[in-house]
Order: sequence, then C-alpha cells, then structure tokens
Amino acid sequence: MKAMTFGVLGMALALGACQDNSDPSPVSAPELSSSQNQSGSSGAVYVQTNAASQNEVVAYRRAPNGRLTVLGTYRTGGKGTGLPRLGSQGSVVLSKNNRWLLVTNVGSNDVSVFAVSSDGLRLVDKTASRGAMPFSIALRGNLVYVLNAGGAGNITAFRLSHDGHLTHILHSTRPLSGSVTGSPTAPGPAQVSFSPDGGKLVVTEKATSLIDTYTLVGNGLTRGPVVNHSSGETPFGFAFRSDGIFVVTEAHAAAEGEASASSYSLAGGFHVVSPSVRDTQTDVCWTVITENGKYAYITNFGAGTLSSYRISLNGSLALLRAVAGRTAHAQGPRDQDFSDGGKYLYVI
Repeated sequence: MKAMTFGVLGMALALGACQDNSDPSPVSAPELSSSQNQSGSSGAVYVQTNAASQNEVVAYRRAPNGRLTVLGTYRTGGKGTGLPRLGSQGSVVLSKNNRWLLVTNVGSNDVSVFAVSSDGLRLVDKTASRGAMPFSIALRGNLVYVLNAGGAGNITAFRLSHDGHLTHILHSTRPLSGSVTGSPTAPGPAQVSFSPDGGKLVVTEKATSLIDTYTLVGNGLTRGPVVNHSSGETPFGFAFRSDGIFVVTEAHAAAEGEASASSYSLAGGFHVVSPSVRDTQTDVCWTVITENGKYAYITNFGAGTLSSYRISLNGSLALLRAVAGRTAHAQGPRDQDFSDGGKYLYVI
C-alpha cells in the first residue's frame, strides 16, 4: 500500500489457499491488507472474514514493531462462502493513494468499497460483479477489473470514482479460456492482475493449467484472451516485478512434495523464463516479490511452510530455501504480503 489518507504508508494483500473445496470450519477465510510509513511508524491491517451470513473486514492497528491490535470490525454489506479459505489471490485491494479498500463478496456476487481513514473504515459502495463468485481484483488508477470465477468465468471492468463508487464499463466483460479452447471444463481461475506498464491483464486458471493474457485497447476495454499453457500444473498466485517479469506458483493438484514456481515475461509476447522449479513442499498458493526484485516468497499450504526463491536479472528462478519459514502444519499459510520497504512479511 502507499500513503493512507492520514499519511501512513503500507501495503495491500488478499489471502487465499490453493484449494477452496475444503470442508467448512468455524474459522472464516481471511483477506488481509496492512500499512506502514517509511519511518516505521504505525499502520493498519485489514482482514476479510468470508463469513457466509455477513462478510466483514476486521481492521487491526499496526505498531512500529509490527504487532497488531484490533481496531474494529466492518460489514461489507455482502456475503462470503463460509469456507475457511478462498482459492484466489487479490480479493482485498487497497488503492495506491490508500483512500479506498476494495473487497470481493464471493457469496453474494458483488464488490464492496470502503473509505479508509485513521479511525477505520466506512462502507461507501457495493456493486454487482457482473458474474458469479468474484475472486480477485486488479486496480490501476481508477480502472478496476474483477475476476468472476463461477462457471465459465469472466473479467469485467469498472471505474472507481473520486467518491469511491464503482461504475460498470459497458462491453468490458471478456471470457476466459473456454471461449478459445472450446473446453467445457470450468477454468477455476485464481487471480487477475495488471502488468506493471498497465498494457496487459493476466489471469491464472487452476483447473485448466492455462494462463490468459489480455491487451488493454483504450477506454478501459481489453482484447483477448490469448491462451497460454502454464509451465506447471495448477497455476495459482503470481506477482510482477517492476520490469514485467512475473512469478507464478504451481500447486500440481496438491500432490505431496510437487509444489513449484515458474517465471514468465510478456515482452514481445508470452515467454517462459524459468520452467517449473520445485520447492519440494506441498500445495502452493500466494506469491510475493521483494521491492528490490531479487527474491520471491511463496506459501505452501499443505506443508505449513514458506519457500524462498532467488530471481536473477533476466528473471530466471533458483530455489533459495525450501523452508524459509514455518507455520502450524494443521493451519497452513494461506496469504501473505510485504509492508512497504519490506520490513515485515504478514502471513495468514
């Protein structure tokens, strides 16, 4: 995240596990966002509960040493699924100016917008996602793309106004891979994101092991998809480096010890830089890249660990540590993100 309205710098992230078909539990699926200023002063963290009866965002105040205390709980006006995790990355997004927090309501097929202040959050809008099961949000300036995961899936665009309201962009809805491949398989998409230059959108599809790319053509509209084969099975979360290299986790259908990551470039098309590099762990989910672009961290939900990779100048990957961090195995790591400056890595 960038500077919030009260001058605090931070980060935004959405947390979800690779598999979203687990049995429901009393623990709701979390979505997270956090903040910090450059001098290390306090910020905030926001977590989506995904509760089926009434989705909420829990806000935490973050101390200079990274510790969290509850600030408040805020209803989104929508519903979650009640599952203990979401099969997506990017379902909670903070605007670059830290004024707006966008949250998907997977159970009621809409997106909520909160105004952010030092005192907490204020719900200002809730808009239909123009599809089923909104899983992930891409935000660049005032252009918002929502990835709807239900059925054949789609991406749909909205404009975020100066007062925090979303307006649907006509004719912006684009299909996922099935429109090109003709496959009846539900694609099970995981994430949508803009490339750093804003010229492309990328979507990962878990069920088909495909990666879709779209080209921005003006007025918020896109052309595509161009359908590309993932280097590994079950591509999930991904993160871009500033030069356009992006790293994608590969869950390999949660097969034990088969988790991996690949890197890609969009320069002049779609190119594999490093094909699948295994981390020897199980069921990967989220990806984050350090600000200097040299390292990637991925969560291994099934193994209860985090792995680290070194990213070379040309974007190739090398496993640094198979176990760079460890959480409780029974409650595997789902989502993660860095604070600005990379001092803190928050993991659910």
